[in-house]
Amino acid sequence: MPKKTKSEGSKRPRREKRPPRTKRAKRRRSQPTANVRSKGTRVLEATLASLAHDIRTPLTGILALSELLETSGLGERERGWARTIKSTAEHLATLTSLIVDAVSVRHRRVVLRRTLFYPRRLIDDLAASLAARATAKGLQWEVSFASDLPVAVMGDALRLRGALENLIDNAVKFTNGGRVDFEVSSRKLPRARLCLDFTVSDSGIGLEPAEIKRLFRPFTQANEEIAARYGGAGLGLAFVKRIAKAMNGNLTAKSLPGRGSSFRLTVTVEQVADGDMPAVEGAVAGVPVERALKVLCVEGNPYGRVVLNTILTDLGYRPDFAVTGEAAIKALSVSRYDAVLIDIALPDISGFEAARRILSLPGEPVSVVGISGRGSAEEEARARAAGMVGYLRKPLSPGMLARALADIASVQ
Repeated sequence: MPKKTKSEGSKRPRREKRPPRTKRAKRRRSQPTANVRSKGTRVLEATLASLAHDIRTPLTGILALSELLETSGLGERERGWARTIKSTAEHLATLTSLIVDAVSVRHRRVVLRRTLFYPRRLIDDLAASLAARATAKGLQWEVSFASDLPVAVMGDALRLRGALENLIDNAVKFTNGGRVDFEVSSRKLPRARLCLDFTVSDSGIGLEPAEIKRLFRPFTQANEEIAARYGGAGLGLAFVKRIAKAMNGNLTAKSLPGRGSSFRLTVTVEQVADGDMPAVEGAVAGVPVERALKVLCVEGNPYGRVVLNTILTDLGYRPDFAVTGEAAIKALSVSRYDAVLIDIALPDISGFEAARRILSLPGEPVSVVGISGRGSAEEEARARAAGMVGYLRKPLSPGMLARALADIASVQ
């Protein structure tokens, strides 16, 4: 008797094998957890960005007054002190940007700025910073640079300085006796690029090879004893290396316990053709006031208003002030101004919205310049989209402000 066989149509469909219940549950829970983390990161970034803006407001005062002192009739020694104060304020402003960037150290890439800067001036500022720190601790120090360094290059000077200040801070902090050396050189690369090479060496405590590897992990110190003795969050070198990588370079370290350490930072920048190079990087005294513009300053912070009044009066301008965006719109509807300086963070409406409404007022248009503690490319693009002719980042220096107003005066 033949065996019975089931037809293909009578076969039961084979069930897919389900993953264990614990894995399914874990998969369902992972998505909300990721969303919560993402939301938490955005809130933290927004909070730190707001904090950075608030910190930069008093730093603007320190920077502005030190720059005014530097151009006054002080002696050479006192001018040197003023330059050091200015350099320190710029460094603190840089740190606020690095703190905001560091929040997303694992979540997004560094967005670099592309601005013209002067390597030798950067070195002078860093030398002043190193001299102040090393002298206060009784250390010897030396800065040397190659004679063929370019006069000007294009790159992210803000983050580069922050990275180098971090290396200098560490060298001084971990050296109790001896010296700290800072060396700079450059070499040409294809496609009109340059490699800037910075080395910071010290005769400090030194590190074991295993400890060097730990240095480049976020929120990690070389060992518990160093963390307890010297403090710090352990974030600096991890972010310095991240900046170096973003700028097509690297950060490497050599060290011997008890003999000191040497950190080498390389970055890639763009060469600047002679025809594209400005004749002078204007200081306050070097920017002529062609016409005493009537300027309306929209600033909600009282300290910020004092600083702006000091700078503008010293430059020969006639400032008026409004505390809110609505007050500025009202002032412009009844009085004529040549320029408006407007803080992006106002107590009522944003500086972007205030600028749009100001530029829509009847009559001859006014030149609006935004001022902000947030220096991202997105913020600057929003300022341009709102009709602003300029966007100045805090801490605001007299030189920056003088050049912006001179540009406005030259086209009116």
